[in-house]
Amino acid sequence: MDIKNNNKTESFTVTEIRDKLAKYCAYQDRCQWEVENKLHEFFIIPEARDEIIIYLIQYNFLNEERFAKSFVRGKFNQKNWGRIKIKSELKKKRVPSKMIDSALKEINADDYFSRLEELFQKKKESLKSERESFKKKAKIRNYLLQKGYESDLIQMLNSD
Repeated sequence: MDIKNNNKTESFTVTEIRDKLAKYCAYQDRCQWEVENKLHEFFIIPEARDEIIIYLIQYNFLNEERFAKSFVRGKFNQKNWGRIKIKSELKKKRVPSKMIDSALKEINADDYFSRLEELFQKKKESLKSERESFKKKAKIRNYLLQKGYESDLIQMLNSD
């Protein structure tokens, strides 16, 4: 069975598409929603789409739990995101809430607060020239909220 790609005039068999998606998942952990979006690039019947998804799950190319945990660790360790932003981004990728909650446990509470303090101090240092205390606190608060940290934790740091 030949299947036409949306953007090109190339034809692929179901096996070729399956192999392309296996490579796509092997390169970097993916969630099911990302794989389904990638599948839409091909004109493919629903049965073939389901067969490919099942294959990817069966052979562990696609593992939503592994993806969620990897996403949480990566965004926290590399991008310094807080729990709120991480959770929001995972929801956009249609990861189930229970899986998100479980994955967020990958973040050690002490490390989380230490990272928040570190970001707070760096931002405070970068605003040394800001004379108005209220404006400085507001800028720090907005920065940390944008990073996805909880307002009550920010308030604890920003109250001095």
